[in-house]
Amino acid sequence: MLFSKEYWKSSAVKLKNTRYLTIIGLFIACKVAASFVSIRVSENLYVSISFLFTSVEGAIIGPVASLVSGAVTDVVGYMINSRGYSFFPGYTLSAMLGVTIYALFLYRRKITILKLALAKTINNYCVNVALGSLWSAMMMSKGYIFYATQSLIKNSILLPFEIIALVALFNMLIPTLQRQKLIIQQDPLPLKLFAKKEN
Repeated sequence: MLFSKEYWKSSAVKLKNTRYLTIIGLFIACKVAASFVSIRVSENLYVSISFLFTSVEGAIIGPVASLVSGAVTDVVGYMINSRGYSFFPGYTLSAMLGVTIYALFLYRRKITILKLALAKTINNYCVNVALGSLWSAMMMSKGYIFYATQSLIKNSILLPFEIIALVALFNMLIPTLQRQKLIIQQDPLPLKLFAKKEN
């Protein structure tokens, strides 16, 4: 499915659809708003619920539209709430990758606990720890290992709770998303570890 031209095209055309543009705009607003209620735990680390919005958005709009949404979210978020930092395109790349990773696991696929867990784990360790620490080292005064260590501890502690939150959220939202035809037909709830049959 990921290597199908139609799969990628189906996501790209959402950028020309008024309904989906409205949905994308709402998700961007929610993600930016979430940045205002995030909890700062260190110089460059925050605890936020924005990943909840990001995951649902990725499942609805797919990887191509997600790249655009992630970029717009970061730029708009910086303009509204820069937190005193200079603009840095590395964080824009991270925002684009974050939502796209969820899209690759969830868009037009049967959603399972395993897929949610894998998407969140890749986001935490590849995007947040590996890339986020690199951007921090380039922007601030301390070295990569310092920021990576802090980020690794924070993301490892939060990961199981974030996965639980994702599973609970999708268990609640899937019936509505299916009725609105925003996601494909899913297996009966509650979510299982594996899908019975992948479309």
